[in-house]
Amino acid sequence: MEVSATAKYLPVSARKVRLVLDQVRGKPVEEAMMMLRFLPTPHARLVEKVVKSAASNAENNFALDVADLRIKRAFAGEARTLKRFKAKARGRGAPILRRTSHITVVVEEEQ
Repeated sequence: MEVSATAKYLPVSARKVRLVLDQVRGKPVEEAMMMLRFLPTPHARLVEKVVKSAASNAENNFALDVADLRIKRAFAGEARTLKRFKAKARGRGAPILRRTSHITVVVEEEQ
């Protein structure tokens, strides 16, 4: 049985989050949580929240044991990009793209 959790419109680019997700994909949930807690990047905290939410969904909604859960799929997609401008010399403007992302984590029970 697959159980998922999604966090939407997080203020980080999908490209940066994918680096963190690549490290936890396929690992048991408890091991992934420990790994995310000690990764130096601040984006690991966002991924940790989504993994914890997916594990809680499995435990509370489907009565699965958290110790038996494994991360089956974890991916980040691009959300809307906020377009801003920064004033530059000679009256010009330079675009600033504030990217956001959706993070989805799917966990399943190990057989």
